[in-house]
Amino acid sequence: MKAVDPAKIEDYHAHIYYDGDTRKAAARLRSMIENNFAVEMGRWRDEAVGPHPQAMYQVKFAKSKFSRIVPWLMLNRRGLDVLVHPNTGDAYEDHATHALWLGNKLKLRLKILRNLAQH
Repeated sequence: MKAVDPAKIEDYHAHIYYDGDTRKAAARLRSMIENNFAVEMGRWRDEAVGPHPQAMYQVKFAKSKFSRIVPWLMLNRRGLDVLVHPNTGDAYEDHATHALWLGNKLKLRLKILRNLAQH
């Protein structure tokens, strides 16, 4: 297997998953993220979208912020499941192979990304 050069990483996404019971915790976490970090917040997605199997919002952050944001999320995720992945230009591999999970690893709908890559 050929090594992937980390220089391919443009930035990162953290996907914060929630449901009806955890939406308030997700809102508090979102507010904390916005108040503590220079990030780009995605909109609330109250239904499954793309490869994501349940409601979530996205947090986009620079490579230089990884060492601050990811450890902070490890300690402050409020029991929520979080997917963190790089953006290398290969969405399938970024979600399926290069990702890390905080909390439970959810079953992503990866076929959606595979189909996009083939078109």
